[in-house]
Amino acid sequence: MPNLPTHRPRRNRKSEVIRDMVQETRLTTHDFIYPVFLIEGQNQNVPVASMPGISRFSADLLIDEIGRCVELGVKAFAPFPSINDALKDRLARESANPEGLYLKTVAHIKRQFPDVVLMTDVAMDPYSSDGHDGVVDAESGEILNDATLEVLGQMALAQARAGADIIGPSDMMDGRVAWIREVLDQNAFSHVSIMSYTAKYASAFYGPFRDALDSAPKKGDKKSYQMNPANRREALRELALDEAEGADMVMVKPALSYLDVILDVKTHTNLPVTAYNVSGEYAMVKAAAQNGWLDGERTMMEVLTSIKRAGADAILTYFAKEAAAVLRRG
Repeated sequence: MPNLPTHRPRRNRKSEVIRDMVQETRLTTHDFIYPVFLIEGQNQNVPVASMPGISRFSADLLIDEIGRCVELGVKAFAPFPSINDALKDRLARESANPEGLYLKTVAHIKRQFPDVVLMTDVAMDPYSSDGHDGVVDAESGEILNDATLEVLGQMALAQARAGADIIGPSDMMDGRVAWIREVLDQNAFSHVSIMSYTAKYASAFYGPFRDALDSAPKKGDKKSYQMNPANRREALRELALDEAEGADMVMVKPALSYLDVILDVKTHTNLPVTAYNVSGEYAMVKAAAQNGWLDGERTMMEVLTSIKRAGADAILTYFAKEAAAVLRRG
C-alpha cells in the first residue's frame, strides 16, 4: 500500500467552525470608505446607468443615504461633486467657493453627522472647464504642475474649513502633498489628515465615474500625470516621496488589477495603506451578475477580501453599503 500523506491541509477545512477559526483575512464595515456622488437641486436621486445600484444625490437626499449607511456601520465617506458647466473655468475657482455645492454640503454633513469621517477630493477636474486635474497651458496643452499646486492648496484649505477630516489629493502633481501640508499647517489645520493618491494609474477602469460626474478631459488624456499601468516599481518611488512630504495615509488606485502594487506598498511602508476599488471594477461585477454569469454577492465579497488580503487597511468601494448589509446578516 502506498504511503498516505501525514500532512493534510484539508483537516483545517472540514467544518464551517474550523474554517472560520483559521480564516486569515476578515472584512468589517470599519474597512470601508463609501464614495458618494453629489448633484445640484432638491429631492434628486439620479441613477448612474453604468453603475447599477449607485445614484447621484442632491444634498438633502445624500444626508438620508449617509444616515442609512451609518445604521449599517459604514462611517467614512468620500463625496464627489457634479458641478454645473457654467461654474467651471480653467483655474477651477468654484472649488474654493464656500457657498458652492460641494463645500456647503460637506459642512452640512458634518453638522448632521459629526462623528462620520469625510474624505474630500482635491483635484481640479470636477471644476475645470478643461476636464483635467491640473492647469492647462492654453497654447501648448501642457498640464502645468507648479501652477496647479497653488490651486490645490486653496482647494484643500477651503475643504478643511468646511469640515473635512481627510484631504485626498487625487491629481498626481509632483510635490502636492508637501504643498498642501504646508498650507494646512500654516492655517491651523495641522489636525487634518492627508490621504495621498500615491499610485494612481492612467486606467481604463474610470469610465463610469467620469460618466457620473461628466468630468472627462475635453482634449487629450491624463497619461502625462497619472501612472503607466505597466509600471510597478514606480509606485515605490511615489511612495517614498509622499512619505517624505508628510502623507498620513497612502493609496493605490485602481485596486483589483493592481493587487501586486498594493502588496508592494504595504511591504515598504508603515503608513496605513488604502485602495480604491473603482467604478469600472464595480460595474464589471454588477454587469456579470445582472446577466447571470456570476453570483454577484459572492463575487463582491471575494473581490473586497482579495483587496484586503493584498494589504489594504481600508478600501474605497462602491460596494460599501451593500457589503455592510451582507456583513450584518452574518
